[in-house]
Amino acid sequence: MDVSVTLWVLTIVGLAALIAVDFFIGRKPHDVSIKEAGIWTVVWIVLAGLFGLGLLVFGGGQPAGEFFAGFITEKSLSVDNLFVFVLIMAKFAVPTQYQQRVLLVGVLIALVLRAIFIAAGAAILASFSWVFYLFGAFLIWTAWKLIQEARADEEDEEYEENKLLKAVERRFGVADRYHGTKLWIQQNGKRVMTPMLVVMLAIGTTDVLFALDSIPAIFGLTQDPYIVFTANAFALMGLRQLYFLIGGLLKKLVHLSYGLSVILGFIGVKLVLHALHESGVHVPEISIPVSLGVICAVLVVTTITSLMAGRRQAAVEAAHTDGEGASKGSVDA
Repeated sequence: MDVSVTLWVLTIVGLAALIAVDFFIGRKPHDVSIKEAGIWTVVWIVLAGLFGLGLLVFGGGQPAGEFFAGFITEKSLSVDNLFVFVLIMAKFAVPTQYQQRVLLVGVLIALVLRAIFIAAGAAILASFSWVFYLFGAFLIWTAWKLIQEARADEEDEEYEENKLLKAVERRFGVADRYHGTKLWIQQNGKRVMTPMLVVMLAIGTTDVLFALDSIPAIFGLTQDPYIVFTANAFALMGLRQLYFLIGGLLKKLVHLSYGLSVILGFIGVKLVLHALHESGVHVPEISIPVSLGVICAVLVVTTITSLMAGRRQAAVEAAHTDGEGASKGSVDA
């Protein structure tokens, strides 16, 4: 898809305007209700859908299909980020009324860092086609690692600050408590960071780790930097509302890691097949409609099996509780 500089500028300005509106509406610290989170989640999904339809009208079916496949993939992978966001919020004891501000700025930092990743990835792929093999192998390895982590079922997982964040904290110092939405304060004659800024940086920089698999994954669906960037932007900007909407449901998606591993493995195989095709080897390539169908099917199946497993677990726990109650009653008698 041939994208002019003007279209790039208009797209970035349009996204910045949407972000500004989102920030203006939620500028006052408050607890986000399920209704508010649901409305804004729908708004961002509708905006992504309208953007995809615009690509369909002005660019054709191929760019639109690539965008929707990329958006759904990035959205599903970003849900995995929410698990870590919950851990970060708990680690830094972020007051509920400040969490939306933290997420908004953290996601903006993540979007800027991802834009750098996307530009670098596009430049590398344009110069070295063999990188497709590397991306494909990395995604397959990541898929296997996800399965192993899911089977390990680590209950006592905690967020551990990365080295960059620790270095920043040592360099500037951190206040001992939150000071509203302030990012810097004067303490003992020295300008130090507040925990608010630290947690924003934690969310933004932690997302870089997730970008290591999500960026290669979307490049497996499209090599168009414009589509890669816009799909990432729409997926990330709706992540803040999704955090409040399904935060309590995350633990019920017990099979999410398995579903994401299947998607990453599938895209990894697609990348390897594409690399072989580019090298002159006659192998079948996986089309975008097939990719979109597989991704959607895996997510639907994963959600259904997760909910079924959750109901079975609840029934077992209820039966166990009833059994204990009956046993206690007989002892009392």
